[in-house]
Amino acid sequence: MKPTTLYIITGSSKGIGKALVEMLSQDKKNQIIGISRSEMKMDSPNFHPIVLDLGNLEVLGDRWDEFFPAGTFEKIILINNAGWIGQVDHFGKLDPKNILDIFNINTLAPALLMNEFVKRYGGSKEAERIVVNISSGAAKKPVDGWSGYCASKAALNMLTEIAQKEALIQSSGILFFALSPGVVDTKMQEDIRSAPLEGFTSLPKFQGLKANKELSTPKQTAEKIMFLIENPSKFGEVLQDVRDF
Repeated sequence: MKPTTLYIITGSSKGIGKALVEMLSQDKKNQIIGISRSEMKMDSPNFHPIVLDLGNLEVLGDRWDEFFPAGTFEKIILINNAGWIGQVDHFGKLDPKNILDIFNINTLAPALLMNEFVKRYGGSKEAERIVVNISSGAAKKPVDGWSGYCASKAALNMLTEIAQKEALIQSSGILFFALSPGVVDTKMQEDIRSAPLEGFTSLPKFQGLKANKELSTPKQTAEKIMFLIENPSKFGEVLQDVRDF
């Protein structure tokens, strides 16, 4: 069976991204390109892994043909899932490189990928095209110790809203969503729980979420992301939260 749907997923080797790949690879109609910093081994002919650190922006332009293949597809989906909490601490204690890296990974890499996606597939109006940027509820509220994470996700939200406005102006037909995934049991949550209390006053709350088994599984969250992708007409706003559906 020739693939009829193309998925490009970043952060595909762990957490939500891995759950998405495992789910989608079961259907032979899906061609999946997974971009991640660590290698994901999967014996599936329709999965193409690409090992790449998205924080290294200089190399992205050399890989566009690999990320965004030509072909005839009924659906083309970009899921900017890769994200990083960064150094959890207060201003004055942050490593300057950390400040740069978190914006590279959470904001600038998705922006570059969105730009190339529109460039390559903007005219493919016979195909349904959707971009889902994985955002965070932290984009809408200040959390001490999370300056880079909150700000980088807030910027991602605005980029997504502008991209959707431009798609309407240009009548490209591309749909853009920024989706908050809720609190998910991933490596990021482990990093958050290991933060210093003096640099993150919400630490007890996040430790309690794990202790009380209030975290969603990556698989549960992946299922909700797919519900959005498969039912975009049910979602009229760019900014979405899985806890609302």
